[in-house]
Amino acid sequence: MSDAATHPGPNGAVAPDEGLGRQVVFPTPGQVMRMRMRHHKGFIFGAVFVLAIFLMAVFAPMLTSYNPYTQHLSHRLVPPVWDAKGTWKHPLGTDNLGRDYLSRLVYGSRVSLLIGFSCMLIAMVIGTLLGMSAGYFGGKVDMLVGFIITVRLALPAVLVAVAVVALIGGSMQVVILVLGCLIWDRFAVVLRTSTQQVCSMDYVDAARAAGCSTLRIMFREILPNLFNNLMVIATLEIGRAILLEAALSFLGMGVQPPTPSWGLMISEGKEYMLFQPYLITVPGVALFILVLGMNLLGDGLRDVTAPEGQA
Repeated sequence: MSDAATHPGPNGAVAPDEGLGRQVVFPTPGQVMRMRMRHHKGFIFGAVFVLAIFLMAVFAPMLTSYNPYTQHLSHRLVPPVWDAKGTWKHPLGTDNLGRDYLSRLVYGSRVSLLIGFSCMLIAMVIGTLLGMSAGYFGGKVDMLVGFIITVRLALPAVLVAVAVVALIGGSMQVVILVLGCLIWDRFAVVLRTSTQQVCSMDYVDAARAAGCSTLRIMFREILPNLFNNLMVIATLEIGRAILLEAALSFLGMGVQPPTPSWGLMISEGKEYMLFQPYLITVPGVALFILVLGMNLLGDGLRDVTAPEGQA
């Protein structure tokens, strides 16, 4: 071997380094990302919060033996276990209809996660199509998409959702559809800019020169390189959708009784907040932890997937 040692190259490559007589292997992007994840406290806390609530939703039947819909009026407003009159039979107490609050909290996590992920998927499809079309075609298409985004941003999402749900009627399906059609703007704005950057890459020009169709270039060459941006925005929009659903349910225009929704539980408990504060504290804390976890996870993903030197 020559006296020339090696400089680290991209993707774990080995390059010569004068006079050291050794090889230095540069970490791959995947290794860098995993290292960042292990040292990013926000990402770790967010992942733990979200994973804990996800597992609670999946294993809900194992965490409680009570049916969240079954009413026992003779056991209504039983205080939680930390109260002097509480009992381990109902660790989180019961609501004004005698339903076990732990079971409603656990099964309510399913409703919140279902609505959050469903709204995010609808918004992702709409925003991705609009953003990629504007970034790829430019010109009049970009102007049209920009106008649509401006109109959407000029309309307050909560007020529009309240108006539409009031006209159509509240249900889980209506809430998912309405919110999904209202929170796509962030996807469109970010992916428009990202698509413009990717379109200037050599491999996109090579695909055009090879005669690839527009759809193939957009979905086989450009879209995979937008995956990191999509994941970051998706986590943030899930938290946003969950908060909007809770607001609608609190106003009585979202998920309808007796479905266990955290926003609906807060709405049902507001009449007893001075005497039985746990009725709004328990679902409120759960909602706070879930949304905080989603936001921490999104911020962490943004940091750990950032290019070298920008983390």
